[in-house]
Amino acid sequence: MTEGPLQDVLVLDLSRALAGPIAAMMMGDLGARVIKVEAPRTGDDSRTWGPPFVGPEDDRQSSYFMSANRNKESIVLDLKSEHGRQALTRLIERADVLIENLRPGAFDRLGFSPLVLQELNPRLITLSITGFGHDGPEGSRAGYDQIAQGEAGLMALTGDPDGGPTRLGVPIADVLAGVHGATGVCAALAGREKTGRGTVVRTSLLAAAVSAHTFQGTKWTVGEQVAERSGNQHPQIAPYGTFRCSDGYVQVAVGSESIWKKFAPTVGLNAEDPRFTLNIDRVAHRPQLIEAIEDHYADRTRAEILDTLETAGVPAGSIRTIDEVYQWEQTLSQGLLVDVEHSVVGPVQLPGPSLRMETPDGRSVVRSSHQAPPTLGQHTNDILSWIGLDAEKSRTADRRIASRA
Repeated sequence: MTEGPLQDVLVLDLSRALAGPIAAMMMGDLGARVIKVEAPRTGDDSRTWGPPFVGPEDDRQSSYFMSANRNKESIVLDLKSEHGRQALTRLIERADVLIENLRPGAFDRLGFSPLVLQELNPRLITLSITGFGHDGPEGSRAGYDQIAQGEAGLMALTGDPDGGPTRLGVPIADVLAGVHGATGVCAALAGREKTGRGTVVRTSLLAAAVSAHTFQGTKWTVGEQVAERSGNQHPQIAPYGTFRCSDGYVQVAVGSESIWKKFAPTVGLNAEDPRFTLNIDRVAHRPQLIEAIEDHYADRTRAEILDTLETAGVPAGSIRTIDEVYQWEQTLSQGLLVDVEHSVVGPVQLPGPSLRMETPDGRSVVRSSHQAPPTLGQHTNDILSWIGLDAEKSRTADRRIASRA
């Protein structure tokens, strides 16, 4: 039993790589028991993705896999075998949620169509994450984050205006699909309290990436303008972006006219200059505005500039490297780094969950500690025993069947 609002929920994670595992991990962070079902020998694809790998030479562990699989148990099942299907059936009968991200129809061909799942467990909620949707003319395509970023227009919006399309530095389509999937599952769990029955929740990398368009989407659907790459400058707000200074760069976000009036004097500008009075004017004269700001910052350091802007009440910041982020006191104060004990590697630190939940008096109602990502099949015997199957007898029976085939 763990802490958290989902502490009585059992999740079967049959997904691999990133989107599905992220959804399952989020539920584990909220207290659910998450059992990760993996294929024999190889397990989740991301177990082989690296470097970096850590641990002893004969049992290397992928840091990539660790990023999306905390707070889970691992069972190895061959779903093409009688033993594997029998074990999965018993798990489904006990589960609240099943997560899979196979190509459309693949889980059906294993004998677990939505109707079969409903017969086995009418209360089961299924989350199905695909690359481009479960139907439609291209629904059968495989889904990988960078392909989805390109197909969904994100790469066309990212990068320097004079350069080529650029992928985001993180797998944003995978991440958002996982977040949307977990949100849908939580809504389905709430709905089940009223109906007593499960639901099939569907999302895709395409849907997740398109959902991130926000104003860039309505720029086309409403304004009939095709958004283009604008580099580190906001395409519709100015000044809002990255500016050179004597020892690097600073970022400034002038998101309102009141902030503009605070900001202009800090860079020697008149807030009532007709070129810059309103945001629409500043966008129209962006090159001149950027030049004026960077001329003022040319002999000033990041620290000096940020101190001035903080005093003036202007939102601003620096650009941190990843190592700087995890050493930043503010990051640590938000619980965004957690300590776990890995069964092979030993003590490791992982990026932590993004949600905090508290009572009005400040008492946490989610996990106070976390489990390390599991090694492949780490909990197989314990889980098989829990569902009433003998691991060795089941494997022996499967070997006999295979030898007769």
